[in-house]
Amino acid sequence: MKFFHLLTVFFLLLSANQQTYAYPDLEKLRKEFKSELLQPNINSNEIENLINTINPDGTWPGINYKDVSRTGFQQREHLSNLVDLSRAYKKPGSKFQGDKKLKGVIDLALNYWLANNFICDNWWWNQIGTPTAMVNILLIMDTDLTDVQIAKALPIAARATLNEIPGTFYGARESGDRVNIAGILAKRLLFERDSVQFNKVIKIIEGEIKFTTGRGLQYDYSFHHRDDRVNNTLSYGTNYANVFAEWAAKVTGTKYQFSQHAIQMLVDYYLDGICKMMVYGKYPDPGALNRGITRAGATNAFSSATPGRLLKATNYRKKELEQIVAIRKGEAKPGLSFSRFYWQTEHFTFQRPDYFTSVRMYSNRDYNMEEPYNGEGLMNHYRGDGTNYISRTGKEYDDISPVYDWQKIPGTTIMQRTEMPDPEQIQKKGLTGFVGAVTDGTYGAAGFDFKSPIDPLSAKKSWFFFNDEYVCLGAGISGDSSLSVATTLNQCLLKNNVVVMSADKKSTAEKGEHQLKNVQWILHDSIGYLFPKPASVNLWNQAQTGSWYKVNHQSDSPKDEISMDVFKLWIDHGTQPKDATYEYIVMPATTEQKLTRESQNSNIIVLANTPNLQAVKNTKLNISEAVFYTEGTIAISNKLKLTMNNPGIVMVKTNGNSIKSISVEDPTHKLTSISLSVSAKLSKQGKNFKASWDENKKESIISIDLPKTVYAGESVTINF
Repeated sequence: MKFFHLLTVFFLLLSANQQTYAYPDLEKLRKEFKSELLQPNINSNEIENLINTINPDGTWPGINYKDVSRTGFQQREHLSNLVDLSRAYKKPGSKFQGDKKLKGVIDLALNYWLANNFICDNWWWNQIGTPTAMVNILLIMDTDLTDVQIAKALPIAARATLNEIPGTFYGARESGDRVNIAGILAKRLLFERDSVQFNKVIKIIEGEIKFTTGRGLQYDYSFHHRDDRVNNTLSYGTNYANVFAEWAAKVTGTKYQFSQHAIQMLVDYYLDGICKMMVYGKYPDPGALNRGITRAGATNAFSSATPGRLLKATNYRKKELEQIVAIRKGEAKPGLSFSRFYWQTEHFTFQRPDYFTSVRMYSNRDYNMEEPYNGEGLMNHYRGDGTNYISRTGKEYDDISPVYDWQKIPGTTIMQRTEMPDPEQIQKKGLTGFVGAVTDGTYGAAGFDFKSPIDPLSAKKSWFFFNDEYVCLGAGISGDSSLSVATTLNQCLLKNNVVVMSADKKSTAEKGEHQLKNVQWILHDSIGYLFPKPASVNLWNQAQTGSWYKVNHQSDSPKDEISMDVFKLWIDHGTQPKDATYEYIVMPATTEQKLTRESQNSNIIVLANTPNLQAVKNTKLNISEAVFYTEGTIAISNKLKLTMNNPGIVMVKTNGNSIKSISVEDPTHKLTSISLSVSAKLSKQGKNFKASWDENKKESIISIDLPKTVYAGESVTINF
């Protein structure tokens, strides 16, 4: 028997040498992936523990091998153990390299898995999670596995299939799943040294880098994983980019190399989609997360691996990729400034060198939130309702989910129930079509005609973004219920003291819950909340309790109650509000002195805050932004008026009473052009606009053509 095994190994080695000669690129890739799998450090204590605690039947204590449910499947820990043990056995320089006792444990544990062939109720484990682990074990152990082990392991790895196996396994859906599964399949083909099929799969991976109106990369560089049109850019969309970048870097310089068109398109998506939905291009925007926000470590910093791989594959936008790598490694301070709106996903992001913020919205074109698949994100009902997270460090919301008050989401206006709705009621389609944002790439404004699909509540909500501050307005807030309605300014981890300026008196709030009146401003963790008109607000700055299991019913979610100190600030509109309003200014990276100065002599003028029109002017920047829910007129100054002849969002930059530029956006996605007039004299014509002076009316009539089809909702800027 020993002779036959040695003979088998001999023929495998002979075959490998022949493959090296015939397909050098294939063998090069095979070795590179194996080498990469061996790179992680070995934790000797953990390896010793796994060796010493394995049961005679090949199981480990503490793992539930019976539960294969969507919220269970602890068998994944068994596979993870096998990968770690295989690495310890094969890693050059490891004290366990070639250890016979360890090899016996690997065989025992692997044979147990192969004999039981666990199938989870969650397809993902069957077609992605388990095949990934099995392929990794095959590549690491290679000829140290027996023919029988290889013969049984390969079909498990082959469950990562691009084509449906009727009655058994789904095929790979377009977009993130398809790229991911194709990557696993390609690694299996590397193990088998199948050059012909490997080449075909590499072409499939390259072919998935494309725009689509369904699942996948959207024309605004956001990402939809499903047909619900929910933003999945920082989950499935990130994995889509990671897998492509991994292969792009590996096949560069080989006959399998991707085209520069595909690589450049992926770079654009990575920089303008993924990175611009992140705090400084490093930490995920909490507002862009779905059920994943209820996983521990959900807001951890991203690694530099993917941009590093893209740099190996191309020089395209090299400096920007290098900047992201440097920021993530802590080698450079962020210096990013931009304003971006994803019109296909209705998500707005705004970055300055010392803060990041965003607005998450949804319309009757989209759904509000991902469903709570696999028992995760059980409290996410209101996280699309104009969510407005604000970050200075990227750490403000770290692992706060277990203790969160899910009816006080930053930026939202929510009816305060005694209990949260059923998790089955989370995903809802929007009820209004007026949802959008205007931007010129640097500044911007967002407008949300909000009508709750869960509660009898409606409001007109808008946000106006400048440099040192942004303005939040609410009007027409109406609710038909005996429950109170609250607009939340922020809810985050409590850091340092909370300073309150009320009736010209400054004080430090003791820990507790406070109802404050005549508030001019509040300062917490270098973020100021300024009220143009003294307001009554509620403050919470003390511990909140909860558990991970409350928000995430995975079988390994801890059920122990934990506490965290939380800062929470909100406006109580009372019960059955009718046409209630709010006005507040957020000043990130500020101080008590700056807040006091701004409260006495503000650069911000609220021009209007009604159910028909919300508008703000920044006198320092000479920028006026307005959300017209219907046609109307706004006075930008005593001598300058602007009239919109249709609903829309507009931004005007001025120099005195002269207009420098106008940016417009159609939140309804239905208009082919926007018509407006201004009292300034303009006469100019371009490819997509015409401005002409009407001497009788003493106004300039401006018609601006709007983007159509998949670009409907994108902003247009006209310079004068």
